[in-house]
Formats: sequence, structure tokens, C-alpha cells
Amino acid sequence: MFGKVKKLTLFLTAVIALALITSGCGGSKEGASEQGEQKDKIVVKFTHVVAESTPKGQAALKFKEVLEEKSGGQFEVQVYPSSQLYGDKEEQEQLLANNVQFIAPSVTKLITFNPSFQLVDMPFLFKDNNAAYKFFDGEQGQKLLKSLEPNGILGLAWWANGMKQFTDSKHPLKSPEDFKGLKFRTQSGGVLDEQFKALGAGSQTLAFAEVYQALQNGTVDGQENTFNNIDTQKYVEVQKYLTISNHGRLDYVVLTNTTFWSSLTPEQQQMVTEAMNEATAYERQLADELDATSFENIKNSGKVEIYELTDEDRAKFIEALKPLYDKYAESIGQEYIDAARNS
Repeated sequence: MFGKVKKLTLFLTAVIALALITSGCGGSKEGASEQGEQKDKIVVKFTHVVAESTPKGQAALKFKEVLEEKSGGQFEVQVYPSSQLYGDKEEQEQLLANNVQFIAPSVTKLITFNPSFQLVDMPFLFKDNNAAYKFFDGEQGQKLLKSLEPNGILGLAWWANGMKQFTDSKHPLKSPEDFKGLKFRTQSGGVLDEQFKALGAGSQTLAFAEVYQALQNGTVDGQENTFNNIDTQKYVEVQKYLTISNHGRLDYVVLTNTTFWSSLTPEQQQMVTEAMNEATAYERQLADELDATSFENIKNSGKVEIYELTDEDRAKFIEALKPLYDKYAESIGQEYIDAARNS
């Protein structure tokens, strides 16, 4: 009797244990499934150093919106504006380490990878924004983006800031002779220093945050920048003259990590490409509109005398700056220069 009870007890214990094990397996499988779904969602980081309200900042949000919608939730894009995640000097290094998947640095940051990116600094090369966009989206512009791949990064798009204009505190800048003896702030050395040297002016490389004070205390007499930067940085308070020269450009390149890119399926790569194309068109539209608004703000301030170069004026500058093209044609690549001129 007791033997039968003992056997029954052992049998029931085994059944309960088996039920618990089966139940436990079901829970783990559901958990694994949930984890699998989480793994299927690709979380990417897009970091940049400007305010969310800028064209670049708004375009990053547009990219997030479009990619998440197009992918049906396969992608989650986390955007970090205003150096919240990484600063200007760190973001490129973090991209190479794949700690962030998208950044949008200024084009000048890419010269160390390929000197051909000096192209955007060459003076009086692009006639206007549309000419620049035609080059960026054309064969040679896309070839430049692809040239970065051996360095572990891939260029996805060119984003705009705008055409550069001259300002100074001494006298109107209508001809190359007007630059003689003046000193201008530059963003970086190389082509930009040579540009002012060819015009008989001096130059000094200064960080963006230092420009206003340098203009105010006379460390430099003038600078070159987009209408938007001239407006928002209030340079009209410390400058007397503005020349609408459209002589150069400030632009950005959106970059991704090649290891990350290779991990995507062709379909996912296509989703990213399409979302980036929409964001790029949006960014350029915003940049153009902001440039026009900023110019109106400058004009309405009444604080600077404005002069716009004529075709004859531009021809004189182009002639004076020819030596730069002779000097940099080899390092930049004549095919890029020709394509930009013909855009």
C-alpha cells in the first residue's frame, strides 16, 4: 500500500516538474522572441554640433522621420544635436569606431582623407547654389563621396550652408586692390590663406566662436561667411561693409560607417538612401530660404553698406586668383574643377 502511494507520489512529482520545465521553456522562448524582435530593430545614432533649429538640425529630424516610416519600424534613429553626444573634434573618431552611425561635419574636415575636398574652398568656382547642387549630385560630386570608403567611412549626401560673402570694417571691397593691407579671419589654412594672400591681404585662422571679438577689437579687419552666419552672429555690429561676392561655399557631408553600412541588407540600404535623399532636398530648401531671410535682416538693419559684385568685378577677381588654380589643380584634380566650373 505504502509502496503504491510512494510510486504515485514520485509520478506526480515528475509530472509537476515536467510541467514546470515546459512552462519555463515557453517563457524563455517568448522572451527570446521578444529579444529577437528587439535585435531586428536597428537603433542608430545621428550626432551633429549645431542647433536643432538650423537647416542641418531640421534635416536630421526629417531623416529620422522618413527612415522610421519607410522601414515600418525596422530603424530607430536617435538624433543628438548641439554636441549633446560628441563634440566637433570627437564625432569623426566616434564614427570610425562605429559608436555613432551618422554625422554631418563641414567639408573642410574631410581634406585630411582626400585633398580633393579643398574644391569647395576654391574661390569663384560655383556661380550660385544651383550650380553647386548640380555638381554635388552629379558624377564627380558622387565620386568624391565614394572616395572616402577606404578610410572606413561612406559619404551619403552633400548638405548646404550657403555661399560666402565678404565683410570688413575699413572700406567697400569692390576689387582685388581693395583687399591689400587688410587682415581676414579664415576657417582653416590652405586654400583660404592662399586666397587672401593672392589678393594682397593677410589672414588668421580663428575658431568660429572667436570671430565676433576678433572683429570687435581689430585683431582682424574682416571675414567671409554665409548671410545666415553674418546675421545670427551679429557681425553687422562690428563691421561696416558687406560685399555680395558669392565667392565660396560652406557645406557639410553626411557620413556613415562602412562596417555599419555593410551590415545592412540591400533593401535596408535602399531605405536609408531614399530617406537621405528626402532629407537632403529638405535641408537645401531650408538653407536657401534661411539665406534669403538672413540677407533681408542684414539689409533692414541698416548697419552695413552693401555692394554687389558685377560681372566685370567678378572677372577681375577670377583673374587675380588664377594662381590658386595652378597651384591646387593637381592635389584637387582638374576633372573635379572642370566639372564644378561647368555645373
